[in-house]
Amino acid sequence: MAKRLGILRANLCDIEKERKAVSPKRAATWAKILGYCELHFVQLALEDQIRKAGLNMGVTVSSKTNISKAA
Repeated sequence: MAKRLGILRANLCDIEKERKAVSPKRAATWAKILGYCELHFVQLALEDQIRKAGLNMGVTVSSKTNISKAA
């Protein structure tokens, strides 16, 4: 699995053991590689960050078609 994701096995182990977090951007990339929904993987990454912060909250992720950059 680590080879398919383009990471070291040790890094994958750290993620599995919750010693390292997965960023939303990386979650989206891995979803593409594995053929899963990007929105779901990003939501899981964000929910993990919220949980680790000790917050009793959830998050909903949706795609945005018009993304404007700040000038």
